[in-house]
Amino acid sequence: MNYETPGCAYCPPTVRTCRDGESEAQRPGFCPSKVDQEGIDAAWEKYEKDSFVRQVAQASALVESEGYCKWTRVEEICAFARKMGFTKLGIATCISFVDLAHTLSGILESHGFEVASIACKNGAICKEKIGLRDEDKIRPGQHESMCNPISQAEFLNRSGCELNIVLGLCVGHDSLFFRHSKGLATTLVAKDRVLAHNPVGALHLADSYFQRVWGPERRKGQPKKPTVKGRK
Repeated sequence: MNYETPGCAYCPPTVRTCRDGESEAQRPGFCPSKVDQEGIDAAWEKYEKDSFVRQVAQASALVESEGYCKWTRVEEICAFARKMGFTKLGIATCISFVDLAHTLSGILESHGFEVASIACKNGAICKEKIGLRDEDKIRPGQHESMCNPISQAEFLNRSGCELNIVLGLCVGHDSLFFRHSKGLATTLVAKDRVLAHNPVGALHLADSYFQRVWGPERRKGQPKKPTVKGRK
């Protein structure tokens, strides 16, 4: 197979030069680190010139090293918020996760943070208002409130939250939340109703129990771990 578009997904398993600091000669021809120096330079300019960006990068790296394989993600979030000097955190939760949001809020408060929380159905706006038909609902014939991630973001923005934690928002709804959140945002739970909110399971089992995830354009005979022919 020939890969012309830069991308890391097909990097050979034995080559991780960007992580290990090995020579450029060992990188495949499609390696973004090899072909997009302009993009790397543009990104680095932001680290150098924006003190907040640099602070976030430093705090993130310290949390990674200090808690590596020791801290749960909940603990990492608390440590990151402390290192950033944040005092007010927000929780943007799916309505089905409110009980978990209650536990999370209590944990965050026990670490001294002030917490605001908001569920996805905020406003109780019916789905018809965004153009859905009755037959498009999960349960036709009754009221169904739309998920309202922009309202969630606005509420947490108005509350002065410096770091917002996403707890089980749907695909797409989470995207709108990230787009409209003024505070930094991180995901604690990614929703997957089929896999008990463990979406990576579909990737681990893509060649066995969950082969249905593949689309019609899957290459015939595609190896489980693609190899790359030829390097530049």
